[in-house]
Amino acid sequence: CRKKMLSRIASILLIVILALSYKAIKPPAPRTCGSPGGPPITATRIKLRDGRYLAYKEYGVPKQSASKKIVFIHGFGSCRHDTVIATNLPSGLLEELGAYIVSFDRPGYGESDADPKRSPKSLALDVEELADNLELGPKFYVMGFSMGGQAVWGCLKFIPHSHR
Repeated sequence: CRKKMLSRIASILLIVILALSYKAIKPPAPRTCGSPGGPPITATRIKLRDGRYLAYKEYGVPKQSASKKIVFIHGFGSCRHDTVIATNLPSGLLEELGAYIVSFDRPGYGESDADPKRSPKSLALDVEELADNLELGPKFYVMGFSMGGQAVWGCLKFIPHSHR
């Protein structure tokens, strides 16, 4: 009987230790940019139809004078600042080519709000809404880097009328 009691006490003690350990290592819930206690907003953002915000950054010539308008979609572990084609080109090349590039934080990255219903279609529609809000016109180029390439496929499938 005493052995059973010690076994139960040891089991309960182990459960308590595991619960406390889990609580100690569990990361805090993420906080939305601009919310009370959350990180500050430093990016230019647009408000989407569903109320989420999408942060973006522009490179190259002004969009009104651009001959090439490009929406760049970053990969995993990247953000709007990691626009490979804009940041690694020789100085002045974007201007020489007449290129305007807009890069945005995909939902849940950087300063863009998460999309709990995210799918390839919803991301493509976010790209289309970004282009509409920025008045890029009926046709624009879409380019993705690494995991951003899968989003380009979504654009090809769900908004084929909007890109070149």
